[in-house]
Amino acid sequence: MSVLMRQKSELISAIETAIQAALDKGDLVVESVPEVGLEVPREKQHGDFASNIALVMAKPAKKAPREVAQIIVENLPTAGVIRDVEIAGPGFINFFLSNDWLYDTLRTIEKEGEAYGNCEHGAGEKVLLEFVSANPVGPMNVVNARAAAVGDTLARMMNAVGYAVDTEFYVNDAGNQADIFARSIEARYQQLTNPDYPFPEDGYPAAYVQELAEVLKKERPDLLDLPLEERLAFCKRWGTDKMVEMQKADLQAYGVEFDLWFRERDLHARGALEAVIDILRQRGLLFEAEGALWFKSTQFGDDKDRVIVKSDGSYTYVTADIAYHHDKLQRGFTKLINIWGPDHHGYIGRMKAAIQALGYGEDTLEVLILQYVALLRDGQQVKMSKRAGEFITMQDLVDEVGKDAARFFFLNRSPESHLDFDLNLAVEQSNENPVFYVQYAHARISSILRQGRELGIEVPTCSEVDLSLLQHETELDLLKQLAALPEELLTAALLREPHRLTRYAMDLAGLFHSFYTACHILGEEEQLRAARLVLVANIRVVLRKVLGLLGVDAPEQM
Repeated sequence: MSVLMRQKSELISAIETAIQAALDKGDLVVESVPEVGLEVPREKQHGDFASNIALVMAKPAKKAPREVAQIIVENLPTAGVIRDVEIAGPGFINFFLSNDWLYDTLRTIEKEGEAYGNCEHGAGEKVLLEFVSANPVGPMNVVNARAAAVGDTLARMMNAVGYAVDTEFYVNDAGNQADIFARSIEARYQQLTNPDYPFPEDGYPAAYVQELAEVLKKERPDLLDLPLEERLAFCKRWGTDKMVEMQKADLQAYGVEFDLWFRERDLHARGALEAVIDILRQRGLLFEAEGALWFKSTQFGDDKDRVIVKSDGSYTYVTADIAYHHDKLQRGFTKLINIWGPDHHGYIGRMKAAIQALGYGEDTLEVLILQYVALLRDGQQVKMSKRAGEFITMQDLVDEVGKDAARFFFLNRSPESHLDFDLNLAVEQSNENPVFYVQYAHARISSILRQGRELGIEVPTCSEVDLSLLQHETELDLLKQLAALPEELLTAALLREPHRLTRYAMDLAGLFHSFYTACHILGEEEQLRAARLVLVANIRVVLRKVLGLLGVDAPEQM
């Protein structure tokens, strides 16, 4: 349990003790005592914590809320964590605590290092997080880049709070788009020697297809000796493999490494689609109509039944998806999380139905829908990439603004919110740029510690200094922010909201910059200097920890 959580627990216990004492004396009479809630007031002059318990108990106690509050306050234990109490507004109880718990936070950070904030809440539950899964028929776009940042950070956060998370990229290399891609490569290959060779009407006309054809020509100058069917099959496998290599390289440069790249063609090769159809048939969940085979997905809440085998005998996309998710569950994962783009919202119902049809709970599958991204330059939307032909690629973006800015900006809004990405701001070296603002705080602390070492001043340990000297308003604000990390990290992981960590990092950086302006460090007298060095050194640990969860570098100098 973190210092903050322990402090809240002790305070709740003190309030419960006060209520019980009032009940025993007959000052309060209620049939049952409601749960005591605490929150951090928005205005710090209202204390460290506030409770609305008096307002909740007023009606059953048949007393005015402020009267209930007064009774609770009069019965509070005199010893313990509470320094002062006030009754505010209609009956809120504001609690002011001693600062000892804040100093304990520094001791905890010093002891735990970058493990500070971690917990075992997930109890090792096996989670498979699938994200990006861009079709291997072209470069990844900015929505893929957003998905990569969100998915990778979510995996890091969930692992930090005790889940056993594996990450996976599903390579859709067996569908219709892969066939079109193969025909596009084959046509460009033909055109290298026969410029009049027709290009497919539905083909991919962008420059990267031409580049692939030129590489293929060097690798396989004899490709045209093969029959057309074998030639297309080769182009399909070779082309999708090349795109996967490119996607891996782009993601690696972006700080994202997947535990597994799962190939759809492997599902087909080992008969996984036929096997899952047999399972559904044995469960009585299939029927034939209009010459096709249908899955009774409406029995599990889907808006309509789904075709899984067409009248021509070919499989639909949903069939492979069911087989894929069945494979995930057969590997022992008890929780599946998918991050999909906004155009996949309609797929949620059918996949949840499939999971239940296979005998698993409705909550086994969780789907996060990621909204679109608009890139802005000089206030105008940027739409075109010369190389991709139709969209800005992930590589274009990272080349322009860098990995850190790209990831931080994508993570700075909730995943379900539309995002306007300001390219000008992302490269600006000013406090207006949030990633620069946070990284500069880390670099500034590193500079302070470096200057100290040059002067022969090392950072002492908590046990060697008088932490109670940290009394300045900015110091106490920083300590409270440091204490909040464990709860903030757990909340961000459980709610799947990585933007909570970017906000936390910006708030911590802002509080540090205010402290730096208000307080001397190296120029202070020895005891206060030592306490402040401990403070800033531990702020750096937490900043580095949070930036690491976000996949963003923590520079020593800027």
